[in-house]
Amino acid sequence: MLTSHHVAVFILTFFCYVWFHATRKTFSNIKDDISKEWTPTPCNLTWPCPSPNKTWSSHNLFESYDDAKPFLGLLDTVFMFCYAVGLYFSGIIGDRFELRKVLAIGMWLSGILVFTFGTLTQWVHFYNKAFYIIIWGLNGLAQSCGWPSVVAVMGNWFGKSSRGLIFGVWSSCASVGNIIGTLLASQVIDYGYEQAFLVTSVPLFCTGFIVFFGLVSSPTEIGLSDPNKIEPEIKPDESVASIREIISDDEPLVVGSNPSVNEENCDKNENETKPIGFFRAILLPGVIPYSLAYGCLKLVNYAFFFWLPYYLTNNFKWDDSKADDVSTWYDVGGIIGGIVFGVITDRFENRAPVLVGMLVVAPFTVWGYERSPNNVAINSVLMSLIGIFVGGASNIISSAVTAELGKQPAVGQNVDALATVTGILDGTSSIFAAVGQYLVAVIQTHLGWDWVFYSFIIMIILSLVCLIPMITNDVKTLWTWLKTRLTSS
Repeated sequence: MLTSHHVAVFILTFFCYVWFHATRKTFSNIKDDISKEWTPTPCNLTWPCPSPNKTWSSHNLFESYDDAKPFLGLLDTVFMFCYAVGLYFSGIIGDRFELRKVLAIGMWLSGILVFTFGTLTQWVHFYNKAFYIIIWGLNGLAQSCGWPSVVAVMGNWFGKSSRGLIFGVWSSCASVGNIIGTLLASQVIDYGYEQAFLVTSVPLFCTGFIVFFGLVSSPTEIGLSDPNKIEPEIKPDESVASIREIISDDEPLVVGSNPSVNEENCDKNENETKPIGFFRAILLPGVIPYSLAYGCLKLVNYAFFFWLPYYLTNNFKWDDSKADDVSTWYDVGGIIGGIVFGVITDRFENRAPVLVGMLVVAPFTVWGYERSPNNVAINSVLMSLIGIFVGGASNIISSAVTAELGKQPAVGQNVDALATVTGILDGTSSIFAAVGQYLVAVIQTHLGWDWVFYSFIIMIILSLVCLIPMITNDVKTLWTWLKTRLTSS
């Protein structure tokens, strides 16, 4: 039964991650502007620089516009690598400490670091490559506190029966954050790229206070029932001793003892939880296949996230504001795909068959987009289709599937595993994404954008292959059903 507390948790965790992603999207949206700012003005025009080795001012970090591109890819890689490493630790921390505190501290730190990276350095005219790398890497570590914490909180509040729908809607928080980050950046970019970082870092920092003082991590904290608790089946003829053994194996009922004391101890044991070990979490059923599948998929998803505005600007010669606005259609598609296919997966005990179907279609959407003409309407439609099947599948795995892996029966009733499992899936996938962002810059420089899209198709196919073991039982069941139907006819 949904209460006002469920609605409050949904909204609060949703906007937590909206602002996390808005700050990330800001960097991808201002890549073209920041490249121009970091290179001498003559190098940005059609003629070559008269003196390539000359540094015109302290903020000219590179000799040409093209020289800045690998460094931007390096920043993306550093961010994603630190984010990936941080996820492994933040997941473990989330299962051992209060989730609201872990989440709030991550938001405060990230808000300060984003402000320092993009706004403060520009205000004080301080430009240094090493400093940018360090700050952006630390930001990756700070932001890693976000996803495991919000998924764990949502998993605590919402049960399995409606996760496809609820998590399908809720997982759009990343896409909504991308859209908000894009719109805010496009509105203030004319006043300097530092303003784009300012309008996203401040809300992120302030929302951290709301989380710290207002978020309830679990319904049991306020006396509500746990939606993930599996009640034991008790047969009518079972004795009192048998019932007690079901409730608590280590505290058998003692005849003549004080009932109130026994009930108190029983409730205490039921509510107490212990965190799962890291290696045990890795070996849980489905964790490794989904981690690898999500890794291949997230490489593609984050490549679009980081490089799409840059691609539109350079390939079609659109201005920055136009490219930013058009790139939001990828996120719109991700929202639609996550919700529609999330509802469909609610009708299956295993969500893998639906995901496999999405990934069968996804390569064709990328292949079609690679051939998109210089037309805003056609480009937006094709981009939305990629978002539906690639972004939608990514949203389902990162939310509904992850929540179920962390709350599956193999974990045990009184064990905290959700944040750890979320950290493993998101951490592993982020390592793939970290390597991918640098490869995008290298492949594009040496082979062109066509081969970038071909590499996306290959990664989607590999993601599909990783999920095949998760549907073997479904395939066997379907084959048995077909044989029965054919034999009877």
